[in-house]
Amino acid sequence: MFSKVLIANRGEIALRVLRACKELGIQTVAVHSTADANAMHVRLADESVCIGPPASRDSYLNIHQIVAACEITGAEAVHPGYGFLSENAKFAEILEAHGIVFIGPTSDHINIMGDKITAKTTAEDLGIPVVPGSSGEVKTESDAKKIANDIGYPVIIKATAGGGGRGMKVANDDSELAIALSTARTEAGAAFGNEAVYIEKYLAKPRHIEIQVLGDGKGGAIHLGERDCSLQRRHQKVWEEANSPALNVEQRMKIGEVCADAMRKLNYRGAGTIEFLYENGEFYFIEMNTRLQVEHPITEAITGIDLVNEQIRIASGAPISVKQEDINFTGHAIECRINAEDSKTFVPSPGTITHYHPPGGLGVRVDSGVYQGYKIPPYYDSLIGKLIVHGRTRNECMMRLRRAIDEFVVDGVNTTIPLFSKLLENQDIVNGDYDIHWLEKFLANEE
Repeated sequence: MFSKVLIANRGEIALRVLRACKELGIQTVAVHSTADANAMHVRLADESVCIGPPASRDSYLNIHQIVAACEITGAEAVHPGYGFLSENAKFAEILEAHGIVFIGPTSDHINIMGDKITAKTTAEDLGIPVVPGSSGEVKTESDAKKIANDIGYPVIIKATAGGGGRGMKVANDDSELAIALSTARTEAGAAFGNEAVYIEKYLAKPRHIEIQVLGDGKGGAIHLGERDCSLQRRHQKVWEEANSPALNVEQRMKIGEVCADAMRKLNYRGAGTIEFLYENGEFYFIEMNTRLQVEHPITEAITGIDLVNEQIRIASGAPISVKQEDINFTGHAIECRINAEDSKTFVPSPGTITHYHPPGGLGVRVDSGVYQGYKIPPYYDSLIGKLIVHGRTRNECMMRLRRAIDEFVVDGVNTTIPLFSKLLENQDIVNGDYDIHWLEKFLANEE
């Protein structure tokens, strides 16, 4: 096991990793920008190193500064959290070259799954069901029209290096295709420095289902069930559930085993999430995230498995601590992302938190790095924290969530807490009857 781990992130996820390290008896190193000098994970870490000014490119994305911090402190491994450098193959390679362990998959696997076309081809080869579409990059309008007519409209054009909803455009017929193709390329080039796009069948009312996997890098892998992340705004997840209200036990175990078997074939190492669109009983691969997900706590709630602990253990060379037959799915869990944003316009609201009171009680967990008097900087993601609620049934979970939302107090900045109060009053949400377009339609009607 490692004696010292550097945490190359900030906010709630840095604190989450720090806690896992402490429970394993591992010393921690926090890196931070000048804007995060008073962050909670910096206060609680055994050591801290300032790696640059507020801008991410000069601090949390500055690979050389992070490697230097490892060398200064003697950290043997780096946990990247999510975002920033967590899916950067070059970062993993540089750490390896310096004899530092990257707590995550190999750089090869990051590369494979980081390119959407390669990821889709690999997934298909591994036996994972995929969305009908182009076999690779689409370069001309005529090729795009042929593919679109073969698979049938509507279609969606996606950036091969995409993420966060950028470089994605829908076309309903030939007349819309040319504009969608051009716009997607322009957005992709601006956002990712890569204009390559591909085409897939656009599903009208799918749910977003993702499967959590763990691999030991030696041909062993398990799955930990699914999460339903269908409540999204502009392709950004807002509310997640485990298990999905749309799946039964047979479906859950079948798609879970498909994913676990694929990870065995790939010799995948560490935690990963395979994401699908789900419609009419069929799963269609979207992408694989080769890192810890923001919503991992709801999987922890229903399985009792500490995913960060497993990541660290696996990276140190230890086996996965549980076998597939040891996994029991207990109850229901929901996560709400509490952001420092206006609940109607979603305009970010940085500033000082003048009063902070997180909810508590049985089955309630809050992952957050903020505190009363904390200044939310304007430079980063607006996430204040994650409210995770667990109950024996979905109904109990929903009732507990209502109570927790009512208890949650954050003054001094605008937050998205009022949005969740409204969602909990909606009958579709109560029934679990929603798809990936539901939230945006709901918000449009609220205007």
